[in-house]
Amino acid sequence: MALILSSCGSKEKSTVAAPPAPTLKVETLKKKDITVYNEFSTTLEGIQNVEIWPKVSGFVQNIYVEEGQKIKKGQLLFKLETQTLNQDANAAKASVNVAQVEVDKLIPLVEKNIISNVQLETAKAQLMQAKSNYQSVTSNINYANITSPVDGYIGEIPYQIGALVSPTMTQPLTTVSDVSTVRAYFSMSERQALNFKSSIPTGKDHLLDLSKAPEVKLIMINGEEYAESGKIAMINSIINSTTGSVTARADFKNPNNILSSGSTGKIKIPKKYEDIYEIPQVATIDLQGKKLVYVLNSDSTINTMPLDIIENTQNGFIVKNGIAPNTTILVEGVIRVKDGMKINPSK
Repeated sequence: MALILSSCGSKEKSTVAAPPAPTLKVETLKKKDITVYNEFSTTLEGIQNVEIWPKVSGFVQNIYVEEGQKIKKGQLLFKLETQTLNQDANAAKASVNVAQVEVDKLIPLVEKNIISNVQLETAKAQLMQAKSNYQSVTSNINYANITSPVDGYIGEIPYQIGALVSPTMTQPLTTVSDVSTVRAYFSMSERQALNFKSSIPTGKDHLLDLSKAPEVKLIMINGEEYAESGKIAMINSIINSTTGSVTARADFKNPNNILSSGSTGKIKIPKKYEDIYEIPQVATIDLQGKKLVYVLNSDSTINTMPLDIIENTQNGFIVKNGIAPNTTILVEGVIRVKDGMKINPSK
């Protein structure tokens, strides 16, 4: 009886079917061209930010502009009280007249040899000094009319009518910002700078031809992409010894005055890859710091293959070499399978 039961048990075990191969999605890799973007935080500055300072002391008599107003070069911005300066000018003018009278009086006396020429030369020197003093005072009066040295937009005006201002104060009367073109300053690592420079053609004397550098994009602080593309205008050749970074600059036209000096955002620099493979991130596994994928064999089994990654993308990784044509990889359930396992591939 024991032998019969044992025989029946063995028969039941031998008839249990093996679990079916799991149905998992696969993808045949194809080479393609792709553009990836490197992003860098940036700070924007107008092409010119000119602080307006008084050259003479005085009370603010008139303000002819408003904060944020667009102005032209040479436009009158402020007028300082000049009553005291006018009085000084009158006194200086009187001194000129007195000195001129003295010279005119001495000339005929010298011609008649009544007095020596030394007295006349002394009088002429005093006349020149008086004229110089007068010109200095009148220049100060002109300095009381403060104009803009550039086109641009008026910034904050901290001093109002009646305020006493001087060349030694700690805050300017205002700032004129020319934002017709905006400069976007950003920093990249030494490695990134080296790679970027190597992608730019060189011109005469082996200098970088930045006119042939790729156009860049600006992501504004609200997350939107600025409509105008920018051009790389400068890559510093000096590495910051403290941070190990390199400063660069991109310029953007600002015809609609959307960009403001002092704003922040992100610079997107494109990098084009041709004839490469893009491996989806969902298809990869990590093993001892290496990225691997499962490759489908002709008998529907899978085996791991390491990847030689040259760049990360938003969706995965770029691989240029080491993959045979028409290679098919597993793109589903990679954490639930193992080497040598058989699957039911699904496209």
